[in-house]
Amino acid sequence: MDDTQELGLRSRSLFGGWLVTIFVVIPTYNECDNIGPLTRAVLSQRDDIQILVIDDNSPDGTGEIADQLAASEPRIHVLHRLGKMGLGSAYREGFRVVLEKGADFIIQMDADFSHDPASIPRLLMHAQESDLVIGSRYLNGISVVNWPLRRLMLSYLANLYTRLITGLRIMDCTSGFKSFKREVLEAIDLDTIRSDGYSFQIEMNFRCVEQGFRVGEVPIIFIDRHAGSSKMSRKIVREAIIMVWKLKIGSIVRKFFPR
Repeated sequence: MDDTQELGLRSRSLFGGWLVTIFVVIPTYNECDNIGPLTRAVLSQRDDIQILVIDDNSPDGTGEIADQLAASEPRIHVLHRLGKMGLGSAYREGFRVVLEKGADFIIQMDADFSHDPASIPRLLMHAQESDLVIGSRYLNGISVVNWPLRRLMLSYLANLYTRLITGLRIMDCTSGFKSFKREVLEAIDLDTIRSDGYSFQIEMNFRCVEQGFRVGEVPIIFIDRHAGSSKMSRKIVREAIIMVWKLKIGSIVRKFFPR
C-alpha cells in the first residue's frame, strides 16, 4: 500500500467513528472549465464531504453548470449571488450557510485546481490537533509550481511583511486553502471581517490567533490555475499592505482599552 492509499484509509477512519459534517466552500467567478472536474475530485476524497459553491453571477455560465451538478449530486449545494462582490464576502456568506447546515469542519479552497483536492484528507487529519489548519506553500521552503518569479516574490515578501508587522507565527499567512473547526467560525464575528483577497486570509488568521485558537500548517504543493484567468489585482495588494497595520493597531488598542 502506498502513502496515498494509507492516508486515504486513515482519513476515512478519522474522528474515531463519530459522525461529522464536512463542507468544502468554493467561491467561483468564471470557472466553467474547472467546476465540474473540481467538484468530482473533491467528493472523491471522502464519502462524508459536501460542497457549497458560491457563484457571483459568472458571465461564463459557471452558476448554471453548478446547478446541473447539484441536480444530479445531493452532496453539492449552490449559492447564487447577484454579482461579483469579492472573495471575502463570498466566504463570509458561505460560512454562514454551512454553519446553518450543521458543518463541523469547513474547508475553503480555490476553484482553479491550484489547491489539490487530494490534500483535503491531510488537512482533516491535522484538524484533530489544530482548530485552524493552513495548507502552506512556504512551510518547507517554497512549494509553488508555474508561477512567474515576480508573482512568487510578491507573495513570499507579502508573507514576510505580514509576519513582521502582525507577529503571526504562520509561514503562509495568505494561503486560501484552510480547514476550520466549527467553533472557530462561531467565535469570530464574521460581520466585522470586511477585507478581501489576501487581506481576508490574513485577517481570519489574525482573529483566530487573537481568540486563542490553535493554528497548524501542513505543506502543500501549489500549482498555478488550470484554466481561466487570475483574480489578482493591485487593489487587493494595496488592501493587504494597509490591513496588517489596521490589525496590529487594533490589537494594541484592544489590549490597553478592553471593552
